[in-house]
Amino acid sequence: MNENPEKTTHFGYKTVAETEKASMVADVFHSVATKYDVMNDLMSFGIHRLWKRQTIASSGVRKGHHVLDLAGGTGDLTAKFSQLVGDTGQVVLGDINSSMLKVGREKLHNLGLVSNIDYVQMNAEALPFPDNSFDLITIAFGLRNVTDQNKALRSMYRILKPGGRLLVLEFSKPEHEVLSKAYDFYSFNLLPKMGELVANDGESYKYLAESIRMHPDQETLKAMMNDAGFEQTTYQNLTGGIVALHRGFKY
Repeated sequence: MNENPEKTTHFGYKTVAETEKASMVADVFHSVATKYDVMNDLMSFGIHRLWKRQTIASSGVRKGHHVLDLAGGTGDLTAKFSQLVGDTGQVVLGDINSSMLKVGREKLHNLGLVSNIDYVQMNAEALPFPDNSFDLITIAFGLRNVTDQNKALRSMYRILKPGGRLLVLEFSKPEHEVLSKAYDFYSFNLLPKMGELVANDGESYKYLAESIRMHPDQETLKAMMNDAGFEQTTYQNLTGGIVALHRGFKY
């Protein structure tokens, strides 16, 4: 009998060893990186831009602030934060996936955004920064891919400055049954076909749909943030709860 059974977690609907999940998620994003922006527009009918705009509006970012855009991928939020913090501020685009970082760096360089942005490959569960480093941390559509989400939230809390805030933009649970059924049909029938046609990778988009369903609902994530130390935690449902924007502060 095995005295120390290996810890497991979910990869979409599959059960996998915790030690394997990060590399499996990495394979997904290596595969989709070059088509990520195109697929985001197609999958959300462009609405992801409104969700991100709401995140920016909730950020409270000002000139001179230090911002970590965690799981920042292709840099949509980083681009806007770079303009908001100005020459005296700094934005770190952090992602565990080298392919996504490469696409993000090329995109932002092409936009002429170079002076106040750093790119760091990092794991959200062990962020490589001193305590009290950032005024704001955002993680948009990335938390559900993290193996140990509680550990990641504690790591984010540690590196926030007192008075700083965390914004988690993530797919969540639709508020209404009719919307939920329509969303399920779209996610499991149309989304993988779009992934196959546009990105030549239906399996990765099947995983992304499954990972959304396995992610904690709005109240559960709020409780997880409270457990990690965040205060005044709130969330705002967007597009009927298909997406939720959670906010918490460190005092």
